Formats: sequence, C-alpha cells, structure tokens
Amino acid sequence: VQLQASGGGLVQAGGSLRLSCAASGIIFDLNTMNWYRQAPGNQRELVAGITRGGITTYADSVKGRFTISRDNAKTMVYLQMNSLKPEDTAVYYCNARNRVTAIEYWGEGTQVTVSS
Repeated sequence: VQLQASGGGLVQAGGSLRLSCAASGIIFDLNTMNWYRQAPGNQRELVAGITRGGITTYADSVKGRFTISRDNAKTMVYLQMNSLKPEDTAVYYCNARNRVTAIEYWGEGTQVTVSS
C-alpha cells in the first residue's frame, strides 16, 4: 500500500496550494479518503474527508477555504487550499480508511508552510 502525497510548499498568507495523493495497493472504491494535518506540538487533526460517492466533511477551521475531491478512475485525492492562513502551517497527511474493515493507511506527509 502506498499513499504518496505531494504539492506542499511555502506560500504567503492568502495564497493557494493544491495537495495531491496518489493511492496504490488498495481497493480505492472501498476507502474513504482523508487529509489530516499535524502542527508542531499539536495532535493530528482531520482536515477533510470524502467518500467514494463524493460525500465530504470538513473541519470547521477550513470550511469555505479548502475543497477535497477524488478521481476514482485515477485513484487520486486532492485538497485545494485557498485563502491560506499561517495557522494552516502543518504537515499534511493522506489517509485511507476502508469502510468495510476500518483498516487505515497513512502516507508520509507533505509540509505546508504559510508565512504571514
């Protein structure tokens, strides 16, 4: 199983980034795909999730600014992040959770840094 996240970087406040996650080794259709993040000294938190059918959920702190999407044919999941704030600075992780077995897989993470 591999979840390869990419697209992180350094951006000024108000800017945008698009994270991508390429999934392999899983039955993509059986998995809810999620983005988590972890800032230094903080617990890892759920940022956004999307089911196979496209039902989405977002943390209150990112609603209206972030959009999660998935391409089931390409086994990809994306996180479009707009109006970025310094408090969005964190390592962002791609997560897959099997809706039948509840087994989870994690990617290695990609760093997002938002400067003020």
